[in-house]
Amino acid sequence: MSTAVIELRDVSRTYQVTEDVMVHALQSVSLLIERGEHVAIMGSSGSGKSTLMHIAGCLDSPTAGTYLLDGVDVRDIDEDDLSDLRNRKIGFVFQAFNLVPRTSALANVELPLTYAGLSRAQRRRRATDALLAVGMGQRLHHLPSELSGGQQQRVAVARAIVTNPALVLADEPTGNLDSHSTHEVLELFASLNAEGRTVVLITHEEDVAARARRVIRLADGEVVEDRRT
Repeated sequence: MSTAVIELRDVSRTYQVTEDVMVHALQSVSLLIERGEHVAIMGSSGSGKSTLMHIAGCLDSPTAGTYLLDGVDVRDIDEDDLSDLRNRKIGFVFQAFNLVPRTSALANVELPLTYAGLSRAQRRRRATDALLAVGMGQRLHHLPSELSGGQQQRVAVARAIVTNPALVLADEPTGNLDSHSTHEVLELFASLNAEGRTVVLITHEEDVAARARRVIRLADGEVVEDRRT
């Protein structure tokens, strides 16, 4: 049985920009990411790395080819079931944090659990545990505006792991952070990986990619390098 969490088979993604212009964001990409890997996907702007993340995260669909998430062909899943699968299997972390502004750190982390049928007490306990795990136990009731950038990203990571997903996808997670906060957040991802989670970081920063154990580089929608560090 395959241990791949992410499997792309000849995946292409094209976008019709205008009647006469077609953008080939991904071109026949085949890729395996095994359970428990710590991977950085690199590339300049327009290389296709964000498109690859959106497909891996079931936020977009290939124009051609096949994508399997944990061995399941996502083409065979209707939208409601796909949303449920995404919520259970994947934790997302974004550059802009994407926290609800006038809502406490605890309530922000509880959000993914509102769709899981848990009681309020269960949601509160799991969200608290997730915030404790990322070192934010003293900031449970703070608003995002009362937190530094690094602290906001820690809350975002807690929200990503509160459903206990096997896969964490992070799109430029250190892009809005200073060097100290960048180091702390990358240490956090390393810890998540050490716990057995698959961690995939999208980045254009060499020093961020250097923290991963495998680097996949894209250019013009194609994989041009795939190496282990």
